[in-house]
Amino acid sequence: MRPIFKLSMFCLAVGIGTGCKPEEIIITEDIPTAGVRFVHAVPDTGAMDFRPVDIVENTHFYSVGFRGTALLYYKNARAGARNFRLFMASTDQAVATTVVADVNVTLEAGKNYTFIAWGYARPGSSPGMQLTVLNDDPADPGSQVALRLVNAAAGLGALDGRQYPDGGTAPGAATWAAVPELSASAYVQSPTGAIRYNVTPAGGGTELFADALALAGTAATVDLDATPGTTVAGSAVSGFIFPRSVAGSAAANFTTPGVVFVWDRRPPRPPGV
Repeated sequence: MRPIFKLSMFCLAVGIGTGCKPEEIIITEDIPTAGVRFVHAVPDTGAMDFRPVDIVENTHFYSVGFRGTALLYYKNARAGARNFRLFMASTDQAVATTVVADVNVTLEAGKNYTFIAWGYARPGSSPGMQLTVLNDDPADPGSQVALRLVNAAAGLGALDGRQYPDGGTAPGAATWAAVPELSASAYVQSPTGAIRYNVTPAGGGTELFADALALAGTAATVDLDATPGTTVAGSAVSGFIFPRSVAGSAAANFTTPGVVFVWDRRPPRPPGV
């Protein structure tokens, strides 16, 4: 029995030694990131692909159509000096690998950016197509919300925008006066609540579309973060004004100008929620 006892003690010692070994710690890289999204506002061309070409990461936006709303959210991109390119969406490799636009940008960690293609793609049309980077970086509105108007309506010139509480009347004075074609206004702060946008040609005139209700959002709960919107303090919201489609082009068919609302800033989670 003694040899068996010695063997048992040896196995016990090995087990104790293995069990007491400290757990191996694997240190992963803490990558600083920014938020990026892509908006297709070119009214005379088909769907496009937007993607990084400097490093491999999940910041691709594939087959985005004119005035497309399915992919209007931010994706995390590594911060720093970056290179993004725009291609036509196609199964033909000769088309899909032809660069439509190229942009170098320095992304700052913790900030959000909109890459927007706007203007006309057809040669000789004005303004010509360009890929622009918008800084979606409003000051913290605190107990209010931050609002912006983006004039992506090629061919419609400068625009006046008015924001007002739902159920009220559009004011006479513009909230954003004469916002130039292919540009974004400054942010303004407004009390929380349901808010409508009224948009006309600069200096007045017929509204481009029926006054539109902005993205409202939902408050945070114990289980869920808030969905940013005009009813949620600390949010920032942009109204992108799009032109009508060019008849006979490959762009998705829209016969009138319109607006698409997106959030630019997510409010902080309230304490205790």
